[in-house]
Amino acid sequence: METLRHIVLFVHLVGFAVLFGAWAVQAFGGKREIVKLMHIGVTIAAVAGLALAAPWGLPDGVEMNYAKIGTKLVILLIIGAFLGIGQARQRKSGQVPTALFWGIGLLTLVNAGIAVIW
Repeated sequence: METLRHIVLFVHLVGFAVLFGAWAVQAFGGKREIVKLMHIGVTIAAVAGLALAAPWGLPDGVEMNYAKIGTKLVILLIIGAFLGIGQARQRKSGQVPTALFWGIGLLTLVNAGIAVIW
């Protein structure tokens, strides 16, 4: 069961890698727009994160860190909101607001860092 939990953790990190990779390509490729791959990455990270938040496969005596789970969930919801708002503005005006775009990348790094370090 612990092996399955590690696989789900790996998938969670892959979700952040997909999101950040798609963001980085757009950030340093010159267009700075929100693409479908970013939505796929955040969805993978969210689903795997919710699976990790369930109390299964933990060794005896290990307790869940609910502060970490809550913090990561709030950041993930903000990233999702930034993606949705940014894509709506992109459709309307043809470009994503700069603060929203860079916020997506920064918050993705913060969330992945929390997953690994905390």
